[in-house]
Amino acid sequence: MRLATLRASTPDGALALVSADGTRALRVGSNLLTAMEDWPATQAMLEAAAARLEAGEGETTDDVTFAAPLPRTWQWLDGSAFTTHGDLMAIAFNHDPLGNDRPLMYQGLSDRFYGPADPVPFPAMEHGIDFEGEFGVIVDAVPMGTSAADALKHIRLIVQINDWSLRAIAPIEMKTGFGWIQAKPACSMAPFAVTPDELGDAWQDGRVCLDLIIDWNGREVGRANGAPMAFGFHELVAHAALTRDLVAGTVIGSGTVSNANYAEVGSSCISEIRAIEIIAHGAPQTPFMAFGDTVRMTAVDSTGRAPFGMIDSEVVRA
Repeated sequence: MRLATLRASTPDGALALVSADGTRALRVGSNLLTAMEDWPATQAMLEAAAARLEAGEGETTDDVTFAAPLPRTWQWLDGSAFTTHGDLMAIAFNHDPLGNDRPLMYQGLSDRFYGPADPVPFPAMEHGIDFEGEFGVIVDAVPMGTSAADALKHIRLIVQINDWSLRAIAPIEMKTGFGWIQAKPACSMAPFAVTPDELGDAWQDGRVCLDLIIDWNGREVGRANGAPMAFGFHELVAHAALTRDLVAGTVIGSGTVSNANYAEVGSSCISEIRAIEIIAHGAPQTPFMAFGDTVRMTAVDSTGRAPFGMIDSEVVRA
């Protein structure tokens, strides 16, 4: 199933089912955050509604405006599960590579996720505006101490995310040893959250095995695949739940999708592009984003189908 949130008068929007071809939406229930709190009942309701949707009920998606599937939630935990990204970032920021024996994760801003077509405001270009294409999962309630094997059953939905970053601020905050506040503004989400079965063979061992195509100002800069995560999403969930319960609706991110063959597939963020330029030329050549720049992100399968839809964002002055 593909779920979406339609803009409404309430901050959490209106929950909707979206047809397989993406042309119709059927409003169901209240909102996704509430639905996550009782997923077994929600799933039964959605399955019944799906039959009505496929029978022709619902409104055309041309007549609705999509918010993020979760416009706000209780918790956003972002990992960094792609080894190549970590290695390239060590070059970009001139620091020692971090170990790969345990997942990397930080807690970010969760009271707002921008919708797939929302303009994204920033106060200054000098902060080093960067996009980061990644995947994420939404879990139901996960008890403290849940194992990685058991964590798979708590992954209810999968999403596509642009984890915006301000690269000029990040090194300053990293040196404090506390974590990111200014360097990590709100993320953007693609319009559709999908159940794992919706991905078919593209969901393997807790990994999204799809190419993430990224166009910056109309030029393709990356199509890395989500398969080579050093830790699958189930392992990231277990890591986060080691010392705490995870409330239903928690979103956990993969970190920037990155592949070892970056020379062929490109990169999912500008910092990686700059790191590769440092390796090749001794210095970065590509600037970060400017006001008026656009970035599009679409994960596609081997047939060209885009299960999450597209993020299409413009950077604007706050």
